[in-house]
Amino acid sequence: MDAENTLLMELETGPVKIELRPDLAPQHVARIKELAREGFYDGVVFHRVIDGFMAQGGDPTGSGMGGSDKPNLPAEFSREPHVRGVCSMARTANPNSANSQFFICFDDARFLDGQYTVWGVVTEGMENIDALPKGEPPRSPGKIVSMKVGADS
Repeated sequence: MDAENTLLMELETGPVKIELRPDLAPQHVARIKELAREGFYDGVVFHRVIDGFMAQGGDPTGSGMGGSDKPNLPAEFSREPHVRGVCSMARTANPNSANSQFFICFDDARFLDGQYTVWGVVTEGMENIDALPKGEPPRSPGKIVSMKVGADS
């Protein structure tokens, strides 16, 4: 694995390794790495976790309405399918509104294909994503303890 394009996410439920896909979404991968290196995601909760669908996090307010202070990103949609373990960017109705929020698919969600930017895939620790508390929002949301780029650890 390429350490510069590997994300190490430590959850309260355990470690998760994500292979980044700069070949699909170079600007989104650069943003995720930039935010991870700044410690932006450390302590941030998964505010929307829908069993059989996906876990969404990356909002420092925990409300689903927030993001980083960086500009929104232009869409980098691809043909990559939204299947179990795929990491993709959340956005508003505006396709060019992705910022810091992302989601990880629990299951096949191909109805999202071509409408959201895929930037990575979980290669280890998917059981720790599965173990996140469910809800919109969860009563006691699961938290990202830390998120680092593999090359930095």
